[in-house]
Amino acid sequence: MADKNIFGVILAGGTGSRMGNVEKPKQFLLLEKRPIIIHTIEKFAINNAFNKIIVLSPKQWLNHTSDMIEKYLPGATNIHVIEGGKTRNETIMNAIDFIDNHDGVDEDTIIVTHDSVRPFVTHRIIQENIAKAKEYGACDTVIAATDTIVRSDDNKVITEIPERDKMYQGQTPQTFKAQSLQKVYNDLTKEEREILTDACKILVLKGESVHLVEGEVSNIKITYPYDIKVAEALLRGEI
Repeated sequence: MADKNIFGVILAGGTGSRMGNVEKPKQFLLLEKRPIIIHTIEKFAINNAFNKIIVLSPKQWLNHTSDMIEKYLPGATNIHVIEGGKTRNETIMNAIDFIDNHDGVDEDTIIVTHDSVRPFVTHRIIQENIAKAKEYGACDTVIAATDTIVRSDDNKVITEIPERDKMYQGQTPQTFKAQSLQKVYNDLTKEEREILTDACKILVLKGESVHLVEGEVSNIKITYPYDIKVAEALLRGEI
């Protein structure tokens, strides 16, 4: 049974510039005959935890997004398409404003924010995000770094090589108590809002704890043309 305080937030505001010369944002490219974003939304739609699923799209793609959902996920009445913001955090705030206007936001309201181009998120990851956010207020999905991480301050020479066993690669979902995140965001200066483009980073730099949820290697983000081939192989069960 859906929890009235839990909302899925699918972030589909990207233009897919790293995908190369394509005619549409990467979330709308086909993956085994269905758009990538549909595979992603479906993972949330079949999970009965959510009151509503909010899909945030670029303004010029709002109708296209709605039409696709109607075509591929007919009868899904709890999916709502709204306009995203100029940045990731503005987009998340738009989602919180939508929730506040339609359902009200209180201290127990939880948003599970997820990249539209991560179609292999699992039920286990989603459920653990919800549980951690309920207990701690914020969490991020990560996997342990398998490669050595190198930091360079000038993009020319190595500044530092951190201990690999303390390094993680961030994925999504990132899950928050909406009211707390909104308050921290509203307290940012204009300059901070331009620099802090990741919601978890905002909380960490403001002294708030963000707990870890173990992700999956298969929870890939489709960014480059090569990733499409990997995703198709995952869908076919070849990996």
